[in-house]
This record gives sequence, C-alpha cells and structure tokens, in this order.
Amino acid sequence: MFTNIESNTADELWLTAVDLFRDGKSAKQSSRSGITDEVLHAALCLHDPRQRWVVSRSPGLNPAFAMAEVIWMLRGRNDSAFLTYFNTALPKFAGTGTTFHGAYGFRLRHQTGLDQLARAFQALRSNPESRQVVLQIWDSSTDFPSENGDALAADIPCNVCAMLKVRSGKLDWMQIMRSNDLFRGLPYNLVQFTSLHEIMAGWLGVELGSYHHVSDSLHIYEDTKEDVFAASAVEVPKNVDSLAATFDETESIVRSIESLIVRIIDKHVTSPQLIEELGAMQIPAAWMNIASVLTAEGVRKRRDGRAIIQAMGNCINPVFSQMYDRWLARVNSA
Repeated sequence: MFTNIESNTADELWLTAVDLFRDGKSAKQSSRSGITDEVLHAALCLHDPRQRWVVSRSPGLNPAFAMAEVIWMLRGRNDSAFLTYFNTALPKFAGTGTTFHGAYGFRLRHQTGLDQLARAFQALRSNPESRQVVLQIWDSSTDFPSENGDALAADIPCNVCAMLKVRSGKLDWMQIMRSNDLFRGLPYNLVQFTSLHEIMAGWLGVELGSYHHVSDSLHIYEDTKEDVFAASAVEVPKNVDSLAATFDETESIVRSIESLIVRIIDKHVTSPQLIEELGAMQIPAAWMNIASVLTAEGVRKRRDGRAIIQAMGNCINPVFSQMYDRWLARVNSA
C-alpha cells in the first residue's frame, strides 16, 4: 500500500512527511548505518516544483551546498572536492576518495556513454507523447550488493531512475528512490531533481507540471529523530525565480557558475576577488541569486563577514535570503 502525500510546496510536503513518524505510522528497521524508523512506499507529489525549498527543518539546510550540487550534477562531475568544500561531513556518508561512486550527474551525462539529459531533451522535443524517456542512475553492474549482501561502495546511489512525460503541454517528472533519509536526504533531493525538472521544461518550452517522488524506504535515524520532531512550520516566501532557458543558454550559464565555484574552493582566491568576480557575472537574475549564495558561503569560510553582506546584496530572492540567514544562525551557534 502506498502512503500518499501532496502539497503545493516542498516545505509543507516535508512537514506532512514528518507527521507520519510523529503519528506512529513508521516501523523500526535495522540498517547498515543503524536503527531507523521507516515508512515503506511513500509517494510524494509537489504541485509547484519551484517551491522546492524545505525551510522549516531545524537546524536549517545548507543552501549553498544544495545549489553547488545542482551545478555539479548539471556539469556531470563526480569529483568529491567540488562538494565537500560546501559540506565537510559528506565523506562520512559518501566515502573519502577523490571521486564519488554514485555521482548522479556523472551517471546521467557520462557513465553510460550517452548524455541522458541531452537525449531526453531531444527525444521529447521530437516526440512529446513518448513514454520511453527514462533517466537511469542505478547500475546493477556496479551497485548490486555482493552475494553475501555487502555494499560494493560507500556511495551507492539512493536515486534509481526518473521518468519524464509531457502531457497537456506540461512536463511531469517521476523520481524513484530505493532509500530516502527524511532529515539528511529528502530536502536536498527535492532541490536536485525539481531543478532538473524545471530546467528540462525550459529546454522543451513547455510548462512545469507536477513533481512526483516515490521513496520506497522513507526513514529517519535515531541520531536525528529529536531534530526531526522539533521541526515547526515557518512562513516561507514564494519563490518566483525561473530557471527556464534554452539548452545552449543553460549550458553556458552553468559553466559560468561552475567556474565561479572552482574559484570559491581555491584557497588562494581572496574575498575581494570573489566579490569582484561575482559582480562581473552576466547571467540571468535567477541564476545570479544562486551565484550570490555560493559566493556568500565562500567568503564566510574565509571569515569575512562584511563580504557576506556584499555577496548577499546581489541576491534578490527572499527565500534564499531567509535560508542563508537560517544557515548562518546554525553555523554561528555551533
């Protein structure tokens, strides 16, 4: 039996999912990472994928990490340094190598020898009625457990595949997950794949339909249960930014932000240089807002409080400002 949840915003969707565990609809289940409370076969529907940010989680999300991961995926990267700069705890969950085994973007754009994102765009542009567009992430040759049930790598992808349909002039996206941590994973997964969803709709020149997300095992771990249950709703401004652009425009924009991130993670680049480079960027406002948050995090890590204000002064998205304020409150209280 499916447990169905739907909402217009990711924040409301996530809080409703939290209530499943508060209301005793989960069951205890052991895992290689510890005991969990688990809800099987959870089907989530987000009617407005632009409202992708879970703001009510406490402690607050790291918005710069979420944004960097979207760029990392769109560029098809698998190097660990690009992400661990923004999330130093990541190796604990994904391994300590120079690359991540389960890197979603690398698998989508390179691993099979086919750029699946580009082909999906081409196929749906030519045949919007197609039912055959499936983005494959899970690879049985590298991800299937050994004969004795042991994991073959620290970073086995939790996302299995995505299925895309254009119906009535709108792109619907179905994301399938074998395993989904409600606290650490789901808020970031929603950002990752609704961003791809919106970008693909822009490439196709169609409206943004609903985002569907099936978590075959939606769970929380004992060490995060207190934080999960402490969550309470906050008022979230509406995200009006649009990531829609043509395929070529998106590729150019994302390369520009990728180059900025490379500079951010270079310890030899100073805060004034980053602020100058941010100000010189010629990209649409929605993407400039993302670049501003990334830069703010870069100068924060350089312990330059004045530069944080300068970077966020370029951000006109109130959701991002709210989230970064919550992130600052979290790191400053640590």
